[in-house]
Amino acid sequence: MVSAIVIGIVIGALGRLVLPSRPSRQVVERLRLGGADPDRRGRARGCRAQQGQGAPPTGRRVREACRSTRGRRARSHRRSDPTRSSESDRWIDRKVFAAAAQQGIYGLQIGEEYGGAAEKDYRYRMVVCEEIARVHALSFGLTVALQDDLVLHYLLDLTNDAQKRRWLPGFACGETIGALAMTEPGTGSDLRGIRTSARPDGEDWILNGQKTFISSGMMADLVIVAARTDPDAGSRGFSLLVVERDMPGFTRGRKLDKIGLPAQDTAELYFEDVRVPADNVVGLPGTGLQQLMSHLPRERLGVTATAIATSRAIFDLTRDYCFDRRAFGKPIGDFQHIRFELAEMATEIDVAEAYVDRSVRAYSAGELTPVDAAKGKWFVSELQKRVVDRCLQLHGGYGYMKEYPVGRHTSTQGSRRSTAAPPRS
Repeated sequence: MVSAIVIGIVIGALGRLVLPSRPSRQVVERLRLGGADPDRRGRARGCRAQQGQGAPPTGRRVREACRSTRGRRARSHRRSDPTRSSESDRWIDRKVFAAAAQQGIYGLQIGEEYGGAAEKDYRYRMVVCEEIARVHALSFGLTVALQDDLVLHYLLDLTNDAQKRRWLPGFACGETIGALAMTEPGTGSDLRGIRTSARPDGEDWILNGQKTFISSGMMADLVIVAARTDPDAGSRGFSLLVVERDMPGFTRGRKLDKIGLPAQDTAELYFEDVRVPADNVVGLPGTGLQQLMSHLPRERLGVTATAIATSRAIFDLTRDYCFDRRAFGKPIGDFQHIRFELAEMATEIDVAEAYVDRSVRAYSAGELTPVDAAKGKWFVSELQKRVVDRCLQLHGGYGYMKEYPVGRHTSTQGSRRSTAAPPRS
């Protein structure tokens, strides 16, 4: 079973990965193999030369260097915090996020003036996704994605300088956890049906309503809440307000018991006459629905990145298992049918990776469209489902045991595929 010590291993393993010279394995290896245009290779070298880093390393060398630290980091975390939580505890120790921020794998795009790395190239997020997937730290990986691909995306894009100074340093050091609250009982992707409302009262807003299925809702220090602020303005009648942990009237309901990702908390939230200062409105009042729609590409790309990384990781694990497991006097991977299964999965993953690489480059260039992001999210999520299911079958009875990663991945399928659904205005 994945323990929180493994999460510690992830943090230690990734510490050296996401400095400003470590693009993702797929992109790096394509550059090194000449699979991209010379101008782009030249630009990559020039960027690294300005940083004094020299020629770009291969993906293999980067990953070997980071993995060599795993055993040492595991022992270090075990000595320093023997009570660290695990998936079986249905909770993630908040110290993990502070450690992740220290190692540089969390809040990558936060500006240097707020304590971050100011790294906006999404290839670095891909490296984090891939390495977390390799150790199957499912709940931790999703929580990091929710911060980097969702909450921080809103805060970096929509907040003013004063708001950035208030909130971003906490994220940069891993002490602040955020959540985005859209869904309500009876209101999922139909955002026009939102009933949570906020009315002006002097310079403040009085917020009332409830939200459900809110990821990281229990541990969140601040929650970006979508609320109806003008009932007569149609799609222009919604705003985004930041509710902070200790605001009177803000309470949390039960931690929801879902079928997968047990340590990643999902909660019900309640707002009863919560007084929200005008300084906590994110973006312009009345533009909330438009902002939710415009930020979907990054959220969907995050789902895509996690899905392709998970598909590759679980496939690699299964391929190794097939050549370790013996039956009828030889590895089961030597049987023709097993080889067909592995070859088909490898081909599908390679083809999907090409699309993901293109999407990552498009996003970093500001060119990823909502439609292309949706295509990747749908296709690669479905691919992950197929790969995990086929790998489960290849594991036989062991695949149904939670001590095997493929079994744990099977129970999380619906949790990832249902995220980043398109809101309808």
